[in-house]
Formats: sequence, structure tokens, C-alpha cells
Amino acid sequence: MMLRRGFILFLPRLVGLLVVACCSVSIVYMLTCTPKGDNQQLAFPRVHRPTVKEGYEAILQEREEQHRNYIISLKKQIAQLKAELQGRSEQLKNVQDQYPDPLDNRLDHSNTEKAQANLLAFLRSQIDKAEVHSGVKLSTEYAAVPFESFTLQKVYQLETGLTRHPEEKPVRKDKRDELIEVIELAVGSLNNPEGEGNAKHHVYTASDFVEGIYRTEKDKGTLYELTFKGDTKHQFKKIVLFRPFGPVMKVKNENVNMADTLINVIVPLAKRANKFRQFMQNFREMGIQQDGRIHLTVVYFGKEQMNEVKWILENTSKSANFKNFTFIQLNEEFSRGKGLDIGARFWKGNNVVLFFCDVDIYFTAEFLNSCRLNTQPGKKVFYPVLFSQYNPSIIYGHHDSIPSLEQQLIIKKETGFWRDFGFGMTCQYRSDFINIGGFDLDIKGWGGEDVHLYRKYLHSNLIVIRTPVRGLFHLWHEKQCLDELTPEQYKMCMQSKAMNEASHGQLGMLVFKQEIETHLHRQKLSSKKT
Repeated sequence: MMLRRGFILFLPRLVGLLVVACCSVSIVYMLTCTPKGDNQQLAFPRVHRPTVKEGYEAILQEREEQHRNYIISLKKQIAQLKAELQGRSEQLKNVQDQYPDPLDNRLDHSNTEKAQANLLAFLRSQIDKAEVHSGVKLSTEYAAVPFESFTLQKVYQLETGLTRHPEEKPVRKDKRDELIEVIELAVGSLNNPEGEGNAKHHVYTASDFVEGIYRTEKDKGTLYELTFKGDTKHQFKKIVLFRPFGPVMKVKNENVNMADTLINVIVPLAKRANKFRQFMQNFREMGIQQDGRIHLTVVYFGKEQMNEVKWILENTSKSANFKNFTFIQLNEEFSRGKGLDIGARFWKGNNVVLFFCDVDIYFTAEFLNSCRLNTQPGKKVFYPVLFSQYNPSIIYGHHDSIPSLEQQLIIKKETGFWRDFGFGMTCQYRSDFINIGGFDLDIKGWGGEDVHLYRKYLHSNLIVIRTPVRGLFHLWHEKQCLDELTPEQYKMCMQSKAMNEASHGQLGMLVFKQEIETHLHRQKLSSKKT
């Protein structure tokens, strides 16, 4: 009995000892057999982490300098692209109503994303169409589109424009901004080469630009090829860029009724009665008989030949039953600007189109319609570039006789030139002329007043339409440059006189006339001997 009681009391202690022993064995097993944890495996690299971080910071600092110029350029481009994309998206919403079926299919824009995708595909297709990756077969040398070249400072051009400079700093803002943008984009592309990761390379700036060439295919876009200095003396980097032109988009569709649009032709005059007689023959045929919506204002300076001029005007009025004319006589020295200004302000009727004209101008009825169509009160003024006739005695000197005036008025390089440096013939509504301040009345004599008025319009918010026209001619006449002119006016007058006589080739024939005659004489002698 006592043994049983002792065994019962010892049993819990035995169980407790067994539990402790099992736990101890389990702990030893876990410590011995469990694999090493991640923390133990990563212990060694942890020691080196600060060194790796410092290495990355050094690389980033190095790259930061390389990317700085590119980031600035990129931000600018992103802002421009966002603005253009927003505007293009709004335009594309209306394309289906503006285009015939073939273009609608190409620019389907049932939703904005699809429209943008179609536009992007179209712009990319322009590169394939243009002469970028391969040449295009051309029929003649006249079909080739030449490149023009440029550096950071100058553009070397075939089409010299009004300045006549074969090389110049870009004067027009759009041309200057275009080339600056292209160089910036090329520099950014060089500083962010694709597929090179963090590899070190040369940091390019605009000063590394050597030269570029560009040309525009009017229906496709502009191709630019830019050359930059390379890593060594004989190495270069070449970037090819293309600015694709987008699809044609209709802006406006309107009916224009010019049936009641009157033109007031204003002619300042002093003497030159014979020229006025010729002018009135043209005015009668084109202005009165063919057009019929015209008024003539003659502002006459002085009294010499005045009666003859008045007789010509009154005779035309009677024979053509034409009453729409005004004759204003001024007893003072001739001033073209003052004559036109007085003629414009003298008009008391409704707002009218003013055509500032000279007595040695020939115009057609088609030109009068161009004058109406290219002017709009408060919106547009028209500055046509007329075709100036060379001296007929030089042009037709080898002919038996000089053709009639109508037969002479042919637009060819042998017969004349586009007078793109002249701004005297212009059409505008009277309200625009008055609001702009009219002519500078301090200018006396020939030249200068037309340029001042032209600049006023350019400095305003009006649209200036400047284009060559086929129906406006300056008839040749001998030009006299008076001693009373200022040095600047005299220089302009002499330049105009030189350009009026003949083409470069024709003047050359006159200069070398003696040599040509000597050669012909030798040829005759040689033929007689044989």
C-alpha cells in the first residue's frame, strides 16, 4: 500500500522529467538541422551596401550633367507637342465633314485615340513617300529639289528672296526658329543615344555642330541632315531628321459676292500727259468696259500740261459715258505719298477699296477682281508683286519692229522681272488706310513713302497678302534720278534704274558687243578663205 502511494506520487515528476527531456531534444534537433536563414546569407553583402550606393550616386551625378541640356529641350518639345496634339484632336473631330470619301477613310476619327493613331500613321507614311531612304527617278534636271546649307550663323541659299543675298543670317523669324529647333533636337538625340545604357560618352552642345543641309518637298515635308564633330578629328556624327507635313484641312468654305464692291483707283500725277493718255486707254478697256465697278481719282500737281490731262479725262468720260471720276489739283511740288493720301481722304462715300496706282501701270480686269478678293476691312490688305517690263528697244532690238504693247506683256525672264522690291501698288479698304495713319507726308519726291506704309501694315494685326500677280505690269520708261533727292532716295532710284533696262544676259551682250562683232567678222573672213 505504501509502495503504490509512493509510485503515484513519483509518476507526475517522472512525466515532467520526460517532457523536459523531449523539449530539450527538440531544441537541439532544430538548432542542428535547420538550414541557414536569409539573414545569414545576406550578412556579407550588407557590409558592402554603402559602397554600392556611393557608386550609383557617382554615376548619377555624371549623367546629370549630360542630360541637363536634353531635359530642357525635351520639356519644351513636350509642351509644344501637347498644345499641337490638343489642337489637332479638336480639328480631327470635324474632318469627316470637311473631306471627300478617300481622305475620310484615311483619317477616320470615330474616336480621339483612333484619330490620333491615324494621324501618326499618316505622318510616318510621309517619310516613306519623301526622298529620304532612297532616290526618286526624275524626268529632267529641272525636277530636282535642291538642298540649302546652313551653319550656326549663316544660311546659304539658292532662293535669295528680297534681300538678294546668297548667304545671310536668317532674317525671317519662322526660318530662324525652325533651324534652332532642329539643332536643339539633334543635340538632345546625340546626348540620349538609344541602347547604350549608362555608358560614358561625349556630351554634345550646339558648338559641336559643323553644318547642315535641308530641303522641302511641298507635299511631303522637310528633310534635315546635320553633321556634328565626333570623338576624334576625322570622326563625325550625322543626324537625319524629317518634319512631315500633315494632311490638307479645310478651314473655310464661303460664297464671296463682289458685285457691288467698288474700287477707287488713285493716281498721283505731274506732267507726263502722253503717259496718262496711254494709261486711260488701258483704264477704259479694262476698268470701264470689262469691269464696270470702278472710280478714278487723279491728284494733279502743278499746272504744266494740266489742261491736256483734263481734256484726256473729260474726253474719255464723254466717249465711254463714264462719270465716276474725281480731279484734284494742287499747286505744289510733286509728292506721291501726299497725292495718294489726299486722294484717299477726299472720298466721302461708303467704305471703298483703294487701289494706289501709277500712270505707268497696266492692269487687267482679272487683277481688279484679285484686288477685291484679297482685301477685307479690318482683316486683310493686298500688296501684289507686279511684273516689270525691260526696255523694249533692247529686248526687241534685233527685230524689224517692236511688237504692240499687248504682245509685249508676256511673263518671261527675257522680257522682265518680278518687282519684289517695290511696294507702291497696293489695295486696301479706306477704313484700314485711315486707321493705320496714312502716308508719311514729310517724304518729298520719289520713293520711300510706300515702304513706310508697308511697314505700318506689317506692324499691325492685319494680314498682308504679298504675292506675284499675272495681271499687273510696270511699263518701261526712262527713269530720271533728280539731284534734289536725298542720298538714300537717289541710291534707291539708281538701283531701280539699273534693274529696269534688261536682264543680266542682255546687258552682257551690250557690254561685249564689240567682241561679238569682231568674232563674227573673223568668221566671215574665215568662210571666204575656205
